[in-house]
Formats: sequence, structure tokens, C-alpha cells
Amino acid sequence: MKQSRPAPDIWLFVCIASLLAIGIVMVYSAGAVLAFHEYGDSYYFVKRQLLFAGLGLVAMYFTARTDYRIWRKYAKVILLICLVLLIAVLIPGIGVVRGGARSWLGISSFGIQPSEFMKLGMILYLAQWLSRADYDISSFTRGLLPPLGLMGLAFGLIMLQPDLGTGTVMMGASMLIVFTAGARMKHLGLLALSGVAGFAALIAAAPYRLKRITAFLDPWSDPLGAGYQIIQSLYAIGPGGLAGLGLGMSRQKYSYVPEPQTDFIFSILAEELGFIGGMAVLGLFLVLVWRGMRIAITIPDTYGSLLAVGIVGMVAVQVVINIGVVIGLMPVTGITLPLISYGGSSLTLMLTALGILLNLSRYAR
Repeated sequence: MKQSRPAPDIWLFVCIASLLAIGIVMVYSAGAVLAFHEYGDSYYFVKRQLLFAGLGLVAMYFTARTDYRIWRKYAKVILLICLVLLIAVLIPGIGVVRGGARSWLGISSFGIQPSEFMKLGMILYLAQWLSRADYDISSFTRGLLPPLGLMGLAFGLIMLQPDLGTGTVMMGASMLIVFTAGARMKHLGLLALSGVAGFAALIAAAPYRLKRITAFLDPWSDPLGAGYQIIQSLYAIGPGGLAGLGLGMSRQKYSYVPEPQTDFIFSILAEELGFIGGMAVLGLFLVLVWRGMRIAITIPDTYGSLLAVGIVGMVAVQVVINIGVVIGLMPVTGITLPLISYGGSSLTLMLTALGILLNLSRYAR
């Protein structure tokens, strides 16, 4: 008689469901004013978010019930599709420009963001590649450089859009996989130094990025320009105090905080729900990361371990960057808060990836 697998990690599932529910409520609360002003419908953003959440939950159900080892077989095909989409989005007439970046494929207001799917595609492929028994990642030229070259290619295509935030998350999650696979610390240290130099070059190459750095160091040097976003974000967080102004009572969402339903949704959440609400959300993310790392440590095979590390790393890096930007600890870069912010591609991709993590939890000890 075939032995059935245990149910997925209940704590992990509760965290995902709780963050998704909070996100839907906050997308309505933070985006209602802008939605009415732009589209004449206060429910515009939340209705679309519910649609994307439904699609994402269907995808999560599918991936949670699919044996994670099957992705090993299709990892290369998935990565190639993601690369083709990244190239297609750069072609005029095919890629759609929004917010100054050619990052979308689609028609009218409906579209997908290929760079979001590349994050998961890269994780699936690196986990498959670096878990091979005959692969020696301790060698710099034969082991470490090939995956770095692939990561660099994907990052370069994403930067041509340009989308520094998504590219940084992909690289961060990928480097965690490389580290976990056994790369030597000496090699990673040298790469870190060259990475800092490359990051500085990217900033210097684009004047708007340099302005974001100077605004990060002193927002008040340009309060109506580069420093505007962070100043308004802090104006939202400060009055929230311990318990907040109350759900729906934000003042900064009235055309003060830019993109209140996406990149800066946490500042509106902190204003309305206060320190307690903000810490509750961060607590849920911490539990999610803890359960994910527990799965990575206790799952019996290397492929499953690297896959879990990549998915958890993707969530953790994205949360750190988004929250860091919102509270003024990092320069402004456009990136969503997982499961909370409005966004179809990011939400669907995240739920799909977390479904794989739920499936991995069924095989962990």
C-alpha cells in the first residue's frame, strides 16, 4: 500500500494566507483614493488584486501538489522561455513602457513582467545545475564562473529595461544558492568587491540613480525632487505611532506618497496600523523565512535544499529591500513587498514559488 506524504507545513501556509489577506485589505485601503482619481472606481486596484490572487492561489495549489523533483526535469526549458521573454520585452512594438521602463508584455492595462518570472526560472535552474553530484563549485573557473556568467546575462537583460530592483533580488537569491552549494568564501569575497564596484558603475551611469543616492543621504537637499518619496514615506510612518491612525484613515495616501498601493504600501500600513501592525507583518515574514530555512535544512536531497534556499532568499531579499527603502535605510528602488503590494506578475509569481516551498515541506523531516 502506497504511503501518503504528510500535509504541507501548516505554519508556513498560515503565514502565506495571513500576508495575502492583509495585502488585499491594504491594497484597497492604500489605493482607493488614487483608484477613484485615476479610474473613477475606488475598488479598481483591489478588484484586480483579487483576480491576481485567485490566479496565484490556483497556481500555488498546483505547485503545492506537484512533486518538486519534476521541476528538475523542466528547469532548462523554463529558463530558456524566461530568457526569450526578457529579450522580447526589449523589442520596440512588443515590450510595453510603463513608469519609464520597458518591462512589460501585454495589451492595454493587462500584462506580464518577464523579469519577475526570471527570478523563479533562475532559482529552478541553479538548484538543478549545482546539485549535480559531479559538479565542483569549489573550482573558480570551472565551477563558479559558469553560473555567474548565466546570472550576469539575465541581470544584464533586466538592466536594459531597466529594472535594478528586480535584478538585485534575482542576484541576491541566486548568490544564496551559490553559497549554499559550497562556493569558497575566498571566491565569494572577491566577487563581493567586484560587485560593489559594478554596482557603483551602474549608479554612476544613470543620473537618476545617482540622485537617488544623494537623496538617500540627505532627502532634504531636494525635497520636491529626488528626496520627495522618502520624505513623504517618513511623514506617513511617523504619525502612525504605536497603534496607528486606524484602518482607512491614512492622510498620506491622498496624493502625497507616490505609488501607495505598490512600492510604498508599507508606509501606509504603518500609518494606519502603527508600530504594532508593522511589526505583526514583519513577524509573519520572519516566521515564513524560519519555516522555509527549516525545510531547506531538513529535506533529504541537495536539489530540494537549494530550491528551498532560493525561494526563501527571494522573499527575504525583496522584503529587506522594500522595507529598507520605505524607512529610509536604502536608496529608493522600485520593488514590491511580497504578497502585500499590488501587482499581478509579482503576486502570481510569489504564490507559485511558495506553492513549491509548501510541496518541499511535505518531504522535510
